[in-house]
Amino acid sequence: MKFAVGYRPMGIPSFFERMEPVIEHIAEVYFPWPGMASGRAAIGTMGGYGDYTVQAGLEDDLRRFHASGVTLDLLFNSNCMGEYAISEHLRGQVSGIIDHIEERVAPVGVVTTASPAIAHIVKSNFPDIRTRASVNMRIGTVKGMQYLAHLFDEYLVQRDYNRDLARIEMLCEWAARNGKTLHMLANSGCMRFCSGQTFHDNMVAHGEGIDEVRNMADFSAHTCWNYLRERANWVSVLQNTWVRPEDIGRYERWFPVVKLATRMHPNPFMVVSAYARGSWNGNLLDLMEPGYSSAFAPYIIDNSRFPADWHERVTACDKECHRCGYCEKVLETVLKRID
Repeated sequence: MKFAVGYRPMGIPSFFERMEPVIEHIAEVYFPWPGMASGRAAIGTMGGYGDYTVQAGLEDDLRRFHASGVTLDLLFNSNCMGEYAISEHLRGQVSGIIDHIEERVAPVGVVTTASPAIAHIVKSNFPDIRTRASVNMRIGTVKGMQYLAHLFDEYLVQRDYNRDLARIEMLCEWAARNGKTLHMLANSGCMRFCSGQTFHDNMVAHGEGIDEVRNMADFSAHTCWNYLRERANWVSVLQNTWVRPEDIGRYERWFPVVKLATRMHPNPFMVVSAYARGSWNGNLLDLMEPGYSSAFAPYIIDNSRFPADWHERVTACDKECHRCGYCEKVLETVLKRID
């Protein structure tokens, strides 16, 4: 199994230099283009000011990743493109970025997008580039894949089903019969079936504009952080979609390449190293994005304390957590106070 790692500007040493010690475990690097809205805050711009050193550093890193045999995965995974959603303006913008990267940097192997329109642009103008449906599209059924099969070559499986192995098997069987490829996101800290995801994804897409206006001081927009203020809700973190490094190898027959969320993580090298080793001796929250370490402080989730049958239990249960007390008992075991 190899991994897809998310790019973030790191300064000196560069992102590539920090990842070079684990380069043999990296199959892909996924990255947004500076100034473009994506599934995270735009890089290389703030308040209208463009930091063009970010683009120069990104391009240099991408050349080095490509020279090391790593596939480049360009992200256009913003949940909203506003009034340009189906425009010729968008076609020109996407095409211009891809042309620049391929002419000046290195070949683009994959475009990951949450937009069927962008998938259409890539299919029409760049047929050699594979199109991948973003995890933010929440495609977790055969029907969902069928509807857009003419636009997408690959799908990131809806993360809410990471622990539903029978469903994964079914999705992979359909994909294999239809010439498609599936991928998974292993270390998302996001809440399973989060009812605030669409609101949050749309907000992120318009993040630069939101930063320019006066916002409500008495409203916190993040469903997860609000929910975790109550200690009684901490058990929900155990019921989420992440897969521990110790269990990631069980997914290799379905996903030869696994995505790791690192675009906002302070230590991407640590995350990739843990999953490449298949073990982590520390606070499990530190491997997730978002990690919630500050929400749990002064407690940690001690990864070494998980029961031996953890993976078997959480992948075989009916996921009706309100009727079960297993994770509450495990939380009592893994929760450790650090003073």
